[in-house]
Amino acid sequence: MESNAVGIEQGAIDETALSSPGVPPTSSRGAHHASAPRGADLKGLRGFHPGWFGAVMGTAIIGVAASLNPGQVDALTSPARVMAQTMSILAIILAVVLVVPYLVRFLLHGDAALADLRDPFTGALYGTLPGGILVIAATFAAVGPTWFSPATVQGVVAGLDWVGIPLAFIASVVFAYLLFLRSETVPETVNGSWFIPPVVNIVVPLVLLPLVPAASPTTARTLLLMSYGFWGMGFLLYLLILTMLHQRLVLHPLPHAGLAPSLWIGLGPIGVGALALVKMAAASAPLVGPLAPSVELASKLAATMLWGFGVWWLIAASLLLVHYLRSGPLPFGIGWWGFTFPLGAFTVATLSLASAWDLRSLQWIGAGLFVLLFCFWLVVAWRTLWGLKAGAFTRAPQVLSQPTN
Repeated sequence: MESNAVGIEQGAIDETALSSPGVPPTSSRGAHHASAPRGADLKGLRGFHPGWFGAVMGTAIIGVAASLNPGQVDALTSPARVMAQTMSILAIILAVVLVVPYLVRFLLHGDAALADLRDPFTGALYGTLPGGILVIAATFAAVGPTWFSPATVQGVVAGLDWVGIPLAFIASVVFAYLLFLRSETVPETVNGSWFIPPVVNIVVPLVLLPLVPAASPTTARTLLLMSYGFWGMGFLLYLLILTMLHQRLVLHPLPHAGLAPSLWIGLGPIGVGALALVKMAAASAPLVGPLAPSVELASKLAATMLWGFGVWWLIAASLLLVHYLRSGPLPFGIGWWGFTFPLGAFTVATLSLASAWDLRSLQWIGAGLFVLLFCFWLVVAWRTLWGLKAGAFTRAPQVLSQPTN
């Protein structure tokens, strides 16, 4: 009994799995780690990190933000369009390159992939795979019309939806189910990566609504039903996790510095949630008839209240980041991409609310957030390239083991 307690405590404290690729997760009771022989590892796929698609999400969201021409400066309309197109292409390339090792790892190293899925520090990161697919769909809906016809854009978005939406739902259910089965979960295991499955579900309305204009009345109502359903599913899950994380931060020591980027992920559901409310109200206008103005106003007010909470979260996360940096440099890892998409989602929500309220000052705030977002992206992208060159992303993955009694 005593040895089990020690194992649980040691597993709960090791929180570097999310951000430090060189350190394997050790949260499972009695778990051990082993590396496959180098010759059998197919260039390190056994240790392939499940959070890599965070790079796709963080890159694609810049394309969405740039398509809105932050600041609404006429002279920047063309450069903003070019930037949106460039980041969209880059995100698509990343997705195509990264999806192969995801699939191959499950085929060749299923034990390691499943062990990561069962781990509370890495399991939620599998949500970045459907998240990346759906954010690319949203990006294509925003940027695609500059290249293709409306019919082509809707066809591509629909195709990505058929893949991303079921995966988003499955990821959120499976990760929660595995957490329910973990008898040794302790408060110290709660971390910001748990926000990823909820935020991916909240993204779903943003990729369904572009299909509404060309749909029949019955199909349009179905798409709106699904949009509001997924929004409620994701946002209520977000509130549940937010409560647990707040309790963990207040009543327990702060997470390891390697998990600092995960605290920014909490900004994602806020930004996407606010943006989706505004978009859903606009899309439902033809279907709700005389109630449209009331629905639009209520949605705009609710989105603004969420945005206000996002301001608080952004400041709190920034202060905690400064706190960590004062204690030393943050250990670099894939988790650093957690700085990008959440901030990007909040930036897009800010720009959309600026248009909804017709406030020039809020538009400039959104432009400032966009500059900050791009600076974060440059730093994380550069560190990622440097890490790849230096071989910093080779890690010893978990392998399945039987719990000890």
